[in-house]
Amino acid sequence: MEALVASAIGVMTAAGIYLILRLRVFPVVLGMTMLSYAVNLFLFATGRLAVNMPPILQDGVTNYTDPIPQALVLTAIVISFGMTSVTVMLALGAFIEAGDDYIDLDDEKEK
Repeated sequence: MEALVASAIGVMTAAGIYLILRLRVFPVVLGMTMLSYAVNLFLFATGRLAVNMPPILQDGVTNYTDPIPQALVLTAIVISFGMTSVTVMLALGAFIEAGDDYIDLDDEKEK
């Protein structure tokens, strides 16, 4: 199970970095979203992959799951959703103004 989660985190990170390096705005937004999903999965996996264990300490319980990574992931999901929506709105505004979503890396302005 740990190898599957580690592989998923690695593939999502690689896909996110690949998409961030594109010269179009929409793939960059998708890449940042994919990278945030990979980080969220990594944070969730740090709390041990435990099944059918209580999230808090109780009398007679020796094994439990850690609730802190779950709270961090919930917070990160809300923050990443907000940042993705802000980025999409900025990209949409740039597309409407320029008429294209291509990222121009040339420093020279055409006159």
